[in-house]
Amino acid sequence: MKQQKNWAGNLMYQAKHWHESRNVEEIQQIVRGATHIRVVGSRHSFNDIADSDDTILSLGKLNHVLVFDKEKQTVTIEGGMRYGELSSYLEERGFALPNLASLPHISVAGACATATHGSGDQNQSLSSSVKAMKVVTANGDIVEFSQDKNRQEWQGAAVHLGALGVIIELTLAVIPSYKVSQYVYEHLPFTQLAEHLDEIFSSAYSVSLFTDWRQDAINQVWVKQLSDEPSSVRSELYGALPAKANSHPIQGIESVNCTEQMGVAGPWFDRLPHFRLDFMPSSGRELQSEYLIPRQFAIESLQVIQEMRAMISPLLHVNEIRSVAKDDFWLSPSYQQDVIGIHFTWKDNWHDVQQVLPQIETALEPFQARPHWGKVFTMPKERVQSFYEKLPEFRQLLVQYDPMGKFRNQFINQYIF
Repeated sequence: MKQQKNWAGNLMYQAKHWHESRNVEEIQQIVRGATHIRVVGSRHSFNDIADSDDTILSLGKLNHVLVFDKEKQTVTIEGGMRYGELSSYLEERGFALPNLASLPHISVAGACATATHGSGDQNQSLSSSVKAMKVVTANGDIVEFSQDKNRQEWQGAAVHLGALGVIIELTLAVIPSYKVSQYVYEHLPFTQLAEHLDEIFSSAYSVSLFTDWRQDAINQVWVKQLSDEPSSVRSELYGALPAKANSHPIQGIESVNCTEQMGVAGPWFDRLPHFRLDFMPSSGRELQSEYLIPRQFAIESLQVIQEMRAMISPLLHVNEIRSVAKDDFWLSPSYQQDVIGIHFTWKDNWHDVQQVLPQIETALEPFQARPHWGKVFTMPKERVQSFYEKLPEFRQLLVQYDPMGKFRNQFINQYIF
């Protein structure tokens, strides 16, 4: 078997057996016969959370809509569907999702399993759109988890890190389609961010800050505004001035692959992500880390990063800062608290990045910074586990549906058990 890589090319999967299933019956048969098994979607995890020493199952070919219920405003999809595919389907029918991540190319199931998020003071993680899911569990049976049937169990199952089973169906809530206008403002002085962080993040439906920390400023503020909100281009945003042309988050790169800016209104799925649906991001040449920090520590944590910029900047493509609303999922980094996400897109230099990450993690320790489950980090397992008060209940949930640990791997054993 040809050895498989993740999206970025920084990880070689170790599985002896690799399956790409086309139907549920085949999935059940593979699960029953496997010793250990993990599932991959769009392979957008940067660590070994989806790896296995035995079997990996790819759901890439299970990417269809099963049911669209206009009255209930829900859509049920197969477990391998990506956000781009789902977005196009919904838009054709006049519906939408309330939020998306930076890339529309990632799988819905994988993003929700790791509490991946977009941006916005009122926008929760992408997991919050999911209302139910069907899972092939360790014995090959199909179990349904539903917000309506057992809310407490659902709060544990929604962000499951792939340790519950194979997600074969997801039912998501949808809303009427909407349009978004996107503006970019350049060179926000850090002193202004420190004084007006709440006003800046609450200034639109979705706001992202980008900087490479080469100067004492935020390079760009991306403001995504609902088109039915009062539309006027600000002459300045706390000292940041409107961009004169479309921008790329990374300085010096052409903006051709980015979603339309300059206030041109467009459909939600072509404005909420930073990158266009018809553009497939290049794999490789980057690593990613992210730390989610309680909102009350936002300024202090960013000041710490700013003070480390001489160390960070040479290794960095760009740093993105976003806000995420609290949710009720046991293993979500935004469990019962609003957070700020500090996302690092690193140059493909793991040797040096892994030297810097422990220093960042130590510096952010006073601010309860918890790592994104699917990114690279070096935080000790004891520290990671300390953030999740519902971890004992989550372990019990896994033991209930997978008593022999068929869906566990090195990552799950280390950070959960």
